Amino acid sequence: MKIGILQTGHAPDEVKDELGDYARMFATLLEGHGFEFETFNVVDNEFPASVDAADGWLITGSKHGVYEPHDWIPPLEDFIRKVRDAGQPMVGVCFGHQIIAQALGGKVEKFEGGWAAGAQEYDFDGEQMVLNAWHQDQVVEAPEGAEVIASNDFCAYAGLVYGDTILTVQPHPEFTARMIEGLLQHRAPGVLPETMINDLKTRVDQRLNDRDFGDRMAAFFKGKSDE
Repeated sequence: MKIGILQTGHAPDEVKDELGDYARMFATLLEGHGFEFETFNVVDNEFPASVDAADGWLITGSKHGVYEPHDWIPPLEDFIRKVRDAGQPMVGVCFGHQIIAQALGGKVEKFEGGWAAGAQEYDFDGEQMVLNAWHQDQVVEAPEGAEVIASNDFCAYAGLVYGDTILTVQPHPEFTARMIEGLLQHRAPGVLPETMINDLKTRVDQRLNDRDFGDRMAAFFKGKSDE
C-alpha cells in the first residue's frame, strides 16, 4: 500500500541531519507495516497530480497556522475534500488534524489556554495513551459528522474520526524524546514560558504509547480500524 505524505512544514534544520524531516519520522513510526511512501512538500507548493497518486494520505504537522494566508492552504483544503469524496483513507496529525477539520467545516484558533508540549495523557475512548504534543492552536469546533475519539482537560478535540476513512489527532506520535529535546532547544525559547521549558527538560524521557498509536494508524490505513 502506498501512502502519500503531504508535508506541511519542515523540521528544524538543527535536527534534520539526525532525525530527518517530518516525512521520515512518520516512515519510521510506521515501519514494519509494509507501506511504501512518497512525500509531497505541499508547504512548498508541491502537490500530487491527483488523489489517485497514492492509496492513502497522511498530513503532517507544521509551524504554520491553518488560518494563516499561505497560498498553499486553499489547494490543500480542496485536496482534502477530494480525498474524502473518493473514500480514501486519510490521517492527519497536529496541523494535519487541524487543516482537515477546517477544510470540512470546523473551527481552529490559537487557544487562549496556552501551549501543550511534551508528553501528555489522552483518553482514547477509555484507553489512556501518552503521546508527545507541541501546539497552541487547536480545534475548538468539530465539523458536522466528526466523532470525538480522544480528549483531555486541555484539548477537548484531541482525536476525531470521520466515518471509517479519516482519522486525525492533535498530538505527535512521530515525535520522539530526541525531537522534543530539539524543539526545546531551537524553537521553544521566546515562545514557550521559561518555567514550562525547564519542566519539560526534566521529563522528556517519559514512557510513550507512540508505537501503539503507530499500529493503530497502520490498521486504519489498511481498513482494519475496527479490529
